[in-house]
Amino acid sequence: MSQKKETTVLLLSLLITIGTVSGGIWWLTQKPKIPISVITSNKSGDTSKIPTTFNSDLISAGNRILVNQNSTQEKQLAAKAIAKKNYSEAVSQLQQSLNKQRNDPEALIYLNNARIGDAQSYSIAVPVPIGTEMTTAKEILRGVAQAQDEINQQGGINGIPLKVILIDDRNNPETAKQIAHNLVGNQDILGVVGHFASGVTLATAPIYQDNGLVAISPTSTSVSISGAGNYIFRTVPSDRFTSNALAQYFLSQLNKHQAAVVYNSQSAYSTSLRDTFTTDILSNGGAIVTEADLSKANFNPADILQEAHSQGAEVLVFLNDSTTVNKAFLLMQVNNRQLPMLGGDSIYKPQTLQVVGEKVVDLVLGVPWHIFGNINSDFPTAARRLWGGDVNWRTAMAYDATKALVAGIKNNPSRQGIQETLSQSGFSFEGASGTVKFLASGDRNQGVQLVKVQPGNRSPFGYDFVPLE
Repeated sequence: MSQKKETTVLLLSLLITIGTVSGGIWWLTQKPKIPISVITSNKSGDTSKIPTTFNSDLISAGNRILVNQNSTQEKQLAAKAIAKKNYSEAVSQLQQSLNKQRNDPEALIYLNNARIGDAQSYSIAVPVPIGTEMTTAKEILRGVAQAQDEINQQGGINGIPLKVILIDDRNNPETAKQIAHNLVGNQDILGVVGHFASGVTLATAPIYQDNGLVAISPTSTSVSISGAGNYIFRTVPSDRFTSNALAQYFLSQLNKHQAAVVYNSQSAYSTSLRDTFTTDILSNGGAIVTEADLSKANFNPADILQEAHSQGAEVLVFLNDSTTVNKAFLLMQVNNRQLPMLGGDSIYKPQTLQVVGEKVVDLVLGVPWHIFGNINSDFPTAARRLWGGDVNWRTAMAYDATKALVAGIKNNPSRQGIQETLSQSGFSFEGASGTVKFLASGDRNQGVQLVKVQPGNRSPFGYDFVPLE
């Protein structure tokens, strides 16, 4: 069989595998279809609709299901009960739903919202890419849900509970901008945990900034976000930290000097990480001998590998984003561990272990946090107890982002008050990933953790991400 025919077979096999992946755990869903408008409580206990100029089924405080696949009957009944303001019935149904599916963050958030009902509360909004990045959306929502549950079980924020409004921004900049305009227009929303992708965060940042609404991204790492404004924060380290860690490992630990970079020119995250990694490599005596842009229509992994070999590449460095991860998987399969591989945090997915498996053993990634990286934190134990399994860096960063907003609300429950609190030079708190404090740019001043794919039994796929010493 020719190399190109082998590649075609691999591509078809990979697409079938990805299409049928369910993992049986937490990772796939479908778009919501229940058109009911959302109701949120303001601090006086009154209710008001979030103004909408877009499809209102993207927003829910519990009266519609956004994470719709594998939704229990009890969860569906709870949503109908909340829509009718029958909160006691909703609480009962959601508790039963969580008994069946304890790892469902949407159900836990709605349970806490239903317990509040129409009583006085503080509200925050969480836009996540439910319709396009279900794995990631659930990971982020688990961090938010865990923080909300802890806060409300402890009596709320100065005695007032926290309500969470969920939104599906579909990881689309235009949809997200419409959402941002709606959120800034609803004065009950005191802060935002989001968005996921750097491009979406950069698209919405001017709206939040111009209207004085704090947005804290748990996952957007582009260096451009550092200049987005003093209402824009993030609990995830910028790409500068990731690229530096990967470059040092590449040059010092692997003792290699010639890299082939794989990226997506249409992604703000990917181009940011590509640029910072390139700078770090070149300034320390290394070379980028070739680049492969996964956004191009004529993608051919065999050609990419042939070019890498012909140019003398010693390592494949995957700096692509999540939208091109399936192409990256195919390239990893075709590479078959011929060249060592490094990558950014977008590759840190259960699907990497499930879809590519043995062919990515020894792949090294730079991530903001690993569950075994901070043995002194109480967060991993609490997360396992709540969700019945390990969580990853997106959950930890979302937890910290929620806790940061809570700290701001506790000090001064106004939009401006939250911004001023988070901007104070002495502001800090202990979060899931260590001490959380922000630079004047709104960035998190914290390094990253390098992890390696190794055979193991923590995941159900026979392989795990393991921290490097």
